[in-house]
Amino acid sequence: MSDKGNGTGRTRVGKYELGRVIGEGNFAKVKLAKDTISGHYVAIKILDKDKVFKDNMAEQIKREISTMKLVKHPNIVQLLEVMASKTKIYFVMEYVTGGELFNKINRYGKLKEDDGRKYFQQLINAVDYCHSRGVYHRDLKPENLLLDSDGNLKISDFGLSALPQQCREDGLLHTTCGTPNYVAPEVIVDKGYDGAKADLWSCGVILYVLLAGFLPFDDKNITNLYKKIYKGEFNYPPWFSSGAKRLISRILTPNPKHRITMVQVFQDSWFRRGFRPAKQAVERHVDVDDVHAVFNQTKECLVMEQKVQNPRRPTLLNAFELISLNRGLNLSGLFENKQDFKHEKRFTSSHPAPEIISKMEETVKPLGFDIEKCDYKMNLRGSECGRKGCLSIATEVFEVAPTLFMIEMRKDDGDTLEYRKFCDNFSTALKDVVWNTEAESSGSVV
Repeated sequence: MSDKGNGTGRTRVGKYELGRVIGEGNFAKVKLAKDTISGHYVAIKILDKDKVFKDNMAEQIKREISTMKLVKHPNIVQLLEVMASKTKIYFVMEYVTGGELFNKINRYGKLKEDDGRKYFQQLINAVDYCHSRGVYHRDLKPENLLLDSDGNLKISDFGLSALPQQCREDGLLHTTCGTPNYVAPEVIVDKGYDGAKADLWSCGVILYVLLAGFLPFDDKNITNLYKKIYKGEFNYPPWFSSGAKRLISRILTPNPKHRITMVQVFQDSWFRRGFRPAKQAVERHVDVDDVHAVFNQTKECLVMEQKVQNPRRPTLLNAFELISLNRGLNLSGLFENKQDFKHEKRFTSSHPAPEIISKMEETVKPLGFDIEKCDYKMNLRGSECGRKGCLSIATEVFEVAPTLFMIEMRKDDGDTLEYRKFCDNFSTALKDVVWNTEAESSGSVV
């Protein structure tokens, strides 16, 4: 990641040079990074150790790491390496550049049947592989399905996954989890469920969404939604082919004992049309020693965080990072607890960077925020508690070209509606300095 040799404040962890934030959840941030040895780009999921232990998430994180090490498949986002510093845990993952399948559905609506079938085939192929390794995803939905540069599907986010040892004496899983619209009826009733059958139900809902452009089960009232799911009440749009309807009906059968199996899905004539199974990696021994090592504090297990302080100019965004700002490259499937409202706002300006920072500081003070400033970064914290605590916002000025700068603003904590109001006031006050907001610059990378 180019910095013109001027010490732009990049952080290096092990052999990886960290770039900008490309995703954020309640427990993690995901940053674009560059392997300084190979030159390849990766996505690094960063978790705060104190928060992991405080929220009793250690066992879940260990399980997520173990799960991702078990599944090596062309249609699954690959975990490349796990590292830890004294304060952080790092998941180094394959960087998938095609965005979420969810965004494609939002943009284009329903897909053509052949396209929907191709994604479904890749999904089933990967989920069946997971099951063969004793892994049950338990949160399959379009938001957790990414697309690579060739348009191939990649399953992400194994944060709610389960392994065989989590089954009770009855051989069933009992933890109620997943996303309501995609969850199987037997998971709702909380009497134990087969992880493979529950995953297959979610795949059936995804297939319906791909071909319809909307959900089969939907209701603002959660009780009514669960009633529809439990009874299997849904209708088909007129454009569904008989083959697609037959397969979906066999999958979305409320009674798991009567539901189609994975083997039967592979035998289905509609599914088999044009099916080309992905080549799977050769089975190998999986070493999980580093799963425990990332949580201990022995020096030989830790990587160093190296920072160059006091940059003399804003961080320079290279071409690859600019491309990653495109809304089609949303990688939020790599982290958990996504929100509906987009938490990032960006502005562009041709004014000098010091002038931009000065104007931002001048704008924020009357709005009642405390400011922590370091060169071209500012952390803003509301002095009064709102609906969900004090609003906390991170801002940074990036250099795109010698006469073009980008201001990025991101909510770190607090209420989303209060953040939205702040953004409106902030952008209005900056109108003399900035050109436009991301929402106004249709088709622009910023």
